[in-house]
Amino acid sequence: MTGTDADRLWSASMPAAYEEHLVPVVFRPFADDLSARAAALSPRRILELAAGTGVLTASLLAAAPSAEVTATDLNEAMVTYGSDRAPGALWRQADAQSLPFPDDAFDLVVCQFGVMFFPDKVAAFAEIRRVLAPGGRFLFNTWGPLGTHAFGAAFQAGLERAFPVDTPQFLPAVPHGYSAPALVAADLTAAGFVVEEEHELTLDGRAASVADVATGFLTGTPARAAVEERDAGPGVRAAVVEEMTARLGPGPVTAPMTAYVFRGGA
Repeated sequence: MTGTDADRLWSASMPAAYEEHLVPVVFRPFADDLSARAAALSPRRILELAAGTGVLTASLLAAAPSAEVTATDLNEAMVTYGSDRAPGALWRQADAQSLPFPDDAFDLVVCQFGVMFFPDKVAAFAEIRRVLAPGGRFLFNTWGPLGTHAFGAAFQAGLERAFPVDTPQFLPAVPHGYSAPALVAADLTAAGFVVEEEHELTLDGRAASVADVATGFLTGTPARAAVEERDAGPGVRAAVVEEMTARLGPGPVTAPMTAYVFRGGA
């Protein structure tokens, strides 16, 4: 999958649904953690990759107010939405495998749950190392296996109920498809980084209802396209919500999510 193909996974209407239904539950807890780790490094020039709607961007601006933050995303719709949400950063559309920045331009590169979308991880990591100044750091997180993410696992079970044949595989294949820490560390090393930190982290997500989370996954992620391709009609959401409710309860719901945090030294 090329960078252009990855960009096509995200339609212009997805950012608002992603921000409303998924960011508060799934992404904000980890953004607060990652921004605190970033601020502890006292960076002056931060580059964020795969910034999405800006949840980590806003957290970085608050946690490291003296740093200059440049936020990027491959998808133009995300850049437009994120620049409105976190205007204190400089926003640019950019491909992580071909960054439009000079060598040694930043002392910290951060990425929240974005490296899984890089078509060639080692090539992207090498490009990240190129734009880091000597002694700079690359700080990022990845999701653990799908089974360690209660909301994602329940959603995928709902899709299996709705599509017992040819179940959409976006969640296990992409967001949770780079969940072996040894592989991530090996790719970092191959790109010239020293692996300084590798940490497993489990945080709770809190949702008003599983229906909200189901709506987020179905309308704010590329799972939407996979469902629409199957032309299954409105019954899909009902089946997904019913299965998620059976597994997690109707809400309010508090459920664990596991990720890995990595820090590479240039």
